[in-house]
Amino acid sequence: MTRTLALHKETVLSFCVLLGTVFFAYSNHFENSFHFDDSHTILNNPYIQDLQNLRLFFTDTRTFSSLPANRVYRPLVTASLALDYALAGGLNSAYFHASTFFWFLLQLVLMYTLFRKLCDLARPDPANRWAALIAASLYGVHPAIAETVNYVIQRGDLYSTLGVIAALVVYVSMPQWRKSGLYLVPVALALLSKPPALVFPLILFTYIWLFEERKLSRALTRCVPALLVTGMLGYLLVAMTPATFAPAPGSAYAYRMTQPLVALRYFRTFFIPNRLSADSDLAPVKSMLDQGAWTGFLFITMLIVVAGWCSQRPAWRPAAFGLWWFLLGLAPTSLFPLAEVENDHRLYFPFVGLVLAVTWCGALWIYGRRPMRWPLTVSLAALCAVTLAASIWATRQRNEVWRNDESLWLDVTLKSPRNGRGLMNYGLTQMEKGDFRKALDYFERAAVFTSAYSVLEINRGIADGALNRDGEADEHFVRAIKLAPNAAEGYFFYGRWLGQKYRRPEAIVYLQQAASANPDYMPARYLLMEMYAEQSDWVRLRGAAESMLLQFPSDATATRFLTRANSPDRESADFRVAGTPPRTAEDYVNLSLAYHRVGKFQECLAAARQALKLRPDYAEAFNNIAAAYEELEMWDLAIEAARQALRIRPDFQLARNNLQWAEEQKRKQSAK
Repeated sequence: MTRTLALHKETVLSFCVLLGTVFFAYSNHFENSFHFDDSHTILNNPYIQDLQNLRLFFTDTRTFSSLPANRVYRPLVTASLALDYALAGGLNSAYFHASTFFWFLLQLVLMYTLFRKLCDLARPDPANRWAALIAASLYGVHPAIAETVNYVIQRGDLYSTLGVIAALVVYVSMPQWRKSGLYLVPVALALLSKPPALVFPLILFTYIWLFEERKLSRALTRCVPALLVTGMLGYLLVAMTPATFAPAPGSAYAYRMTQPLVALRYFRTFFIPNRLSADSDLAPVKSMLDQGAWTGFLFITMLIVVAGWCSQRPAWRPAAFGLWWFLLGLAPTSLFPLAEVENDHRLYFPFVGLVLAVTWCGALWIYGRRPMRWPLTVSLAALCAVTLAASIWATRQRNEVWRNDESLWLDVTLKSPRNGRGLMNYGLTQMEKGDFRKALDYFERAAVFTSAYSVLEINRGIADGALNRDGEADEHFVRAIKLAPNAAEGYFFYGRWLGQKYRRPEAIVYLQQAASANPDYMPARYLLMEMYAEQSDWVRLRGAAESMLLQFPSDATATRFLTRANSPDRESADFRVAGTPPRTAEDYVNLSLAYHRVGKFQECLAAARQALKLRPDYAEAFNNIAAAYEELEMWDLAIEAARQALRIRPDFQLARNNLQWAEEQKRKQSAK
């Protein structure tokens, strides 16, 4: 009894050390921003804003992303995002990070449990708890793992990995549950999060063959239930994937030929994680000699040989299991072509096996040198402490890189300088700061590597438009639409720019095309309703607002526009407020101020724009537009108008105040 209590205390203490170490490593990440694919799966995904859509998450892949090309079937991920949104009361990234981190800590506890079981099966020793603790801790604070923990939408990798580990823990620790098949429940949940869990039957077979049943036919027989469950769920994943999904635009052959080299680079990253990048610039190889691709095939061959050698020696079987896990964990993203040949968040699953293999090799080396003299003992303890400390430091540095878009994409431009998308995204961060010339410079550099990228053409058009290079802007927007005629973004940004140039009829046509191309792309529908209001087209405004509320009943913007369309005094004329009909730009600015005072913000916008028709460089008119958009809580448009006023009059204090206010409110909105 006393021994049992002592073991229980040791286990609890181990968990506390593990969780405390990992929490310290990630204590600076909870306020980090949303990034990259978070934009279309979280920030611009209207479905996660209402928990009443919970059933839809499991039946309609449109709910996963606002971009048709990125829609896949991951209902548990979407459901978790909706729950986080509800708990946070909006898009407060801290809640989303805390949610991910909770499941990450649970995974580490299960990893410790699994590792200790496997080590004890191979070579019973009380010191195995230290080997398991070091392995789980090293994984928990490895900087490569931070690439997944910091990337909210990639929690799918975490859920998938967690499910596989949980299933193995149940299978290994509770043999009495095997006949009931309860160990397969975590696998099913994992597959509803991300497809890599499809390799579970192979990992299960590896465990059974190495630790329980050396006869292949019997080991395979025991894996039949897992094969049936993963097979059925795999079929469901394929059936639910929409035809619009576009994972890889390039050659599947070139992608697969590159993967052995990628595996070698991943293996190196485990030991020397100095090349971590949120968006790699590694290009697919064209032949075995391209970029040293043959070294990747040689590496895979050698790793298989080493894993086979370890498999034949009972004491080395945890290392063998870890190496097979590493290879099997890489298989899904190696065999099925994806948009990028290499991505560091894919290390999350295979590194579970690799950390076990490396740690167990070290443990066996130590066990073979017992009893150890104190200098060696102290040296080994110091080595472990230094390794963990260095990993913690590196993880905290990666957390800082993921702090916001500017820090993240600057890091990408340094680590992956040939990545056109990375250069473009860093340029976007400069454009958001109002530095359009610097942004355009990065866009031009990006065009060298991605010359046929619709999103890049859109951003070049926006930057040129802000610099009053209207001809160039028009060309880029038109080319963006030609490159991606089925995407809403090109039509939306072209329509928005046309509206800013007072080409309202053309703008409305393009915004209608954007809304038609993707009804879930909310910015297009919002701006279209605004233009209907400006044109006093109450019939179409009412129809657009009612259509949106039919799909999203709680949408506040659509509700506001519908109220406006049904308002009895919506037809009020300009001279009702101003007293006399306006004639000059100054008259229209005064009129817009009068409208602002009585709360008629759409009319305020329309009057200010009439002033700009008469005087395009009228800073006061842009400032009135910014003030009206602030009242409508359209912060991006308010910021843009205030910046335009300051470009004309850098000393315009009212515009500066409006800019600061709008930026502050946008930050608060994002933090909710």
